[in-house]
Amino acid sequence: MDPLTQKQFMVIVDLETTCWNRKEKRDNEMETIEIGAVKVDLKTREIVDEFDRFIKPSRTQILSDFCKELTSIDQSDVDKAAFFPAVFREFIEWMGDLDRVIFSSWSNFDRWMFQRDCTYHNIDYPLNHNHFDIKIYFARMMGERKGLSSAMQMLGLDFEGTRHRGIDDARNTYRVFRELETKGNQTTLDL
Repeated sequence: MDPLTQKQFMVIVDLETTCWNRKEKRDNEMETIEIGAVKVDLKTREIVDEFDRFIKPSRTQILSDFCKELTSIDQSDVDKAAFFPAVFREFIEWMGDLDRVIFSSWSNFDRWMFQRDCTYHNIDYPLNHNHFDIKIYFARMMGERKGLSSAMQMLGLDFEGTRHRGIDDARNTYRVFRELETKGNQTTLDL
């Protein structure tokens, strides 16, 4: 049975994290600084709500110049934000009944970061029951693995908004998902 027919909503998430240039690479210190998400009604396939919040980093509170340039997130954006536990709790509440939601993203990175941040902050990770990887769906449909921007180009879609901003990446991931459904008229998806 198609898992999408068993759910009411798909929540497409994109996270932005602290980051550094290759010379300063410190992946073990990465943490989420923005959650962007769109909620899609699976009957109409339309976006019905959005979530976009900045998060104040706990481990490295000063954003690198590389991070600010890549994401366009300013230090003041994260300085006035709440820490991960409060924002994540708000996000989970916004998602609604988790039994009626498919959590999805472009690749497994966002799920991995949520798990990592939850572990760091000693929070139970509530999204283990499902994850739909739209990047894998794209690869199955199109026969190639691509980053989001390259996938959009391959589908003839122009990127809308600012690259590497959570809410804009989530909106564009939704556009790729819709285009794939239109092109392939696929109804059976594997979680």
